[in-house]
Amino acid sequence: MKKILFSLAFATVTMASQAQNMFNHLDLGVTLGTTGIGLDAAMPVGDYVKLRTGFEVMPRFKYNMNFGVESFDEEGLPSSSSLERMSEVLYGLTGFKVDQNITMEGKPTMWNFKFLVDVYPFKNNKHWHVTAGFHWGPSKIAEAVNAQEDSPSLFAVGMYNHLYDVSYQDWILGEPTPIISTQTTGDLYLDPMIEKKIAEFGRMGIPVGKFDDGTTYYMQPNENSMVYADAYVNSFKPYLGIGYEGRLIKGNDNYKIGFDAGLMFWGGTPDIITHDGTNLTKDVSDINGKVGDYVKFIKGVKVFPVLNLRITRRIF
Repeated sequence: MKKILFSLAFATVTMASQAQNMFNHLDLGVTLGTTGIGLDAAMPVGDYVKLRTGFEVMPRFKYNMNFGVESFDEEGLPSSSSLERMSEVLYGLTGFKVDQNITMEGKPTMWNFKFLVDVYPFKNNKHWHVTAGFHWGPSKIAEAVNAQEDSPSLFAVGMYNHLYDVSYQDWILGEPTPIISTQTTGDLYLDPMIEKKIAEFGRMGIPVGKFDDGTTYYMQPNENSMVYADAYVNSFKPYLGIGYEGRLIKGNDNYKIGFDAGLMFWGGTPDIITHDGTNLTKDVSDINGKVGDYVKFIKGVKVFPVLNLRITRRIF
């Protein structure tokens, strides 16, 4: 028993001594680059390996994208009706006007926890290193939501489309449909002449792109009078890269500056999904304007390029 206890004690002391030699200092750093602004901590494991862990968040800058509202028929084809006339009818019925231009505000929402392993392959040069590890965070990395000042117009578009649905059911299909049906008021119907006009005009929507069958994808506001789209990638994102680190101040090893360059693998082409479930990167093509440029860029980025600047301070 004494021999066993002695062996255990000796092993414990030996392991503690080795750990002290391996984890002999701690660096805290700030990072700035394509993955956002971050904080991390680094600790060497022996002479050739360093472990890094930290957190990064992308600043919430805005990117405006403009759309135009148009009219279309039941087949998803542009209607010959004048949107101005449709707006006049809606204003006469409800007092709401439709702005023909809608702005969506795009902004990144990406943040990640990271765990990286730096390996220094050169015995006589401890500046350069290769890095492997992963980033982990929410799968949603960006969003685009209608500007607040456009909410009344989207409400008006949604209201008009509801009037159209009622008018189409009643006038075209011959299925009388009340505009309002409650226990208090009973069933209320639109005037037949108004129904005829609205049914002939068509619906209102925002033309975004083309489906595979050639019809136009018209985005329409949801029940909350909103239009939006979210971009998604994998939550777990492996990373491979290289880096360099050197003294920030000559003759002082407490402060260092370095960079990381590599690739974060986020699972192929990101999905951009609108509030109605349409995937803009897979279901729709020929997207015009700034939105089209944004979607083309996203579709072309199968991996996320990483280029970060890092400044560290040795704690002990």
